[in-house]
Amino acid sequence: MKKTVLTAYVALLLCFLMPLARPDRPMRSADAPAPPSGAAEAEPRPAAVSPSVPAAAADGPDTPGTVHVLLDGAVTEMDMQDYLLGVVAAEMPASFHPEALKAQAVAARTFALYCAASGKHGGADVCTDFADCQAWQDDDALREKWGEHYEQYRDRIAEAVAATRGQYLSYEGQPVFAAFHSSSAGATEDCGQVWNPRPYLVSVSSPETAETVPNFESRLICGELDFRDTVLSAFPEADFTGGAEDWLGPLTRDESGRVATLVVGGVSLRGTELRSLFSLHSTAFTLDYADGRFVFTVLGSGHGVGMSQYGANLLAESGWDYARILAHYYPGTILVS
Repeated sequence: MKKTVLTAYVALLLCFLMPLARPDRPMRSADAPAPPSGAAEAEPRPAAVSPSVPAAAADGPDTPGTVHVLLDGAVTEMDMQDYLLGVVAAEMPASFHPEALKAQAVAARTFALYCAASGKHGGADVCTDFADCQAWQDDDALREKWGEHYEQYRDRIAEAVAATRGQYLSYEGQPVFAAFHSSSAGATEDCGQVWNPRPYLVSVSSPETAETVPNFESRLICGELDFRDTVLSAFPEADFTGGAEDWLGPLTRDESGRVATLVVGGVSLRGTELRSLFSLHSTAFTLDYADGRFVFTVLGSGHGVGMSQYGANLLAESGWDYARILAHYYPGTILVS
């Protein structure tokens, strides 16, 4: 009897001590719930996305309580939470699902920390130029934009910012380049197609369609002379002799389905160069010539790298929480809290 009791005590003690013997084991949050059937589930899930969301109590620098913002040519110190409210309000529709708003708040905080670490603005951490850093709107602008919905929308975004206080994404212990864009056409873009490649900014599936995103498809129509002169303004070596029907050559697409290269006038142009030249909404386009006109048909909006905002909203509506959304669009990163 004594031997049996002693054996039971030893077994109980081992059960208690075994988890403590693994100090190198990474901390992870609870498994994210599987989304119900629908558009998000119909998209193929990339192998890089784990059903468990990596998380850590500390895997990088602490989040500062204030941020120095370059605003109207002057450096202004703001409370980080107040700054993020203005960013999320400027960058994402306030009517989006709360989990999408939370994902945007974390991405915006991460981006601000990344910019601050780069030191590109000298005495400021970040600016309010959306083409350089990320957009920001003050309270007066939000009152004008939202009108009678001001209180409701401000509270929604403030709750998302407060719920994710101090949280950001890290890779190898540092805040990541948390790029985001409006919408993709089935898949996001690999960062290497637009900027320098990064291991956490690779092409992943995204559930947007023409039925779920307003103005998902756009068109640009150019006459022959406008098309020719626009290309020649940046690539004078292009050859547009002969008929316009012969000006277009082979087209290649990257892993995401966007235009990688297109031969125009005998010159191989990158999709990003054509997007810039013709102010296209994205590089997910087709280009056709008929009846003396060149027609661009474009899907989605933005550079396509990182989190798709409309994609995040659709995933949130299908049951994904913000941590799972972030793990999907920034695979391999750690959510620091």
